[in-house]
Amino acid sequence: MPRPFPLVKTRKVAQECLCLQVQRAARLLARRFDQVFRPLRLTNGQFSLLMALNRPQPPTVGELAPFLAMDRTTLTALVKPLERRGLLAVTTDDEDRRKRRLRLTPAGHALLGRAYPLWCRAHAALQRQVGDAAGLRAFLAQAAAAPGARRRATAGRRTRAASP
Repeated sequence: MPRPFPLVKTRKVAQECLCLQVQRAARLLARRFDQVFRPLRLTNGQFSLLMALNRPQPPTVGELAPFLAMDRTTLTALVKPLERRGLLAVTTDDEDRRKRRLRLTPAGHALLGRAYPLWCRAHAALQRQVGDAAGLRAFLAQAAAAPGARRRATAGRRTRAASP
């Protein structure tokens, strides 16, 4: 019978693992911002998506997914309720009918106008709490831009595409 894994090592991981700490913090922050946006029937992920669509040219799903660090399937699931609410529109690309482009609707722009002040207040409070927000932002940007991070984010897409 195998020996149980040492509890002291489990405690070490719980106390020292940067990945675990970042995951926990991300979940707590997500819940905090979900609460902020609840009066608008919006989640923090939906707010981020709508903000990412506020650009001159509508992006494709394939362009937007890596920016939001999610796969296309997850992004598509995030898009559907916003499309049903009339906050964004999904259209086919003029040059490649297989590609779908996402654009904000006037209702989406209006909702961002209402959500942005809520975000500003919550974000300012969070920055005061964090202290060195600029340093944290720089670290997180560096981690997200690491060469392996981009490869891992797109590896699943290549694997699925190569599958029969």
